[in-house]
Amino acid sequence: MFPKSILMSLLMVMFSNFIAAQNSSQCPCCTPEHRQFDFWVGEWETFSSQGLAGTNSIVIMEDSCVIQENWVSAKGGYTGTSYNFYDQTEKKWKQIWVDNQGGNLELTGNFVDGKMVLQSEEKYSEKNKVHYTDRITWTPNSDGTVRQYWQRTTDGGKTWSDIFDGLYKPKAKKE
Repeated sequence: MFPKSILMSLLMVMFSNFIAAQNSSQCPCCTPEHRQFDFWVGEWETFSSQGLAGTNSIVIMEDSCVIQENWVSAKGGYTGTSYNFYDQTEKKWKQIWVDNQGGNLELTGNFVDGKMVLQSEEKYSEKNKVHYTDRITWTPNSDGTVRQYWQRTTDGGKTWSDIFDGLYKPKAKKE
């Protein structure tokens, strides 16, 4: 027969595995990878070098499997939504952006060196007659702000030009 201590240890391991299996089926998107972009969740005012660029509400939805962005430009007339999720099969983050001007953007990437870095496939602009790739990096700062830095290349990544450099500041809580 097994000593009592070994039997108890075996039962504890089995119980722990059972609990872990239950928790993963109750929340399949509660893994550390799925939580890498949570630093962006919140109510924000976003500033560029020209001042207030807009507001953004970032929420977790679909049982913690999706992070939804809801953007409103400070100048009015421009809004957009993105859906961000961790693709367990590809082990990559994905973003799908759509706006009220008919624009869209699909990005893929990973959390690297404390930053979320997502990039598009190369596209062709019929208007500008050029191939381009977009890259957006979100960086959480120690003061609770988040930097969003959007760049574009038209030469296969040799050089990058700035599209948007914004600082997300938490909206002041109203009492």
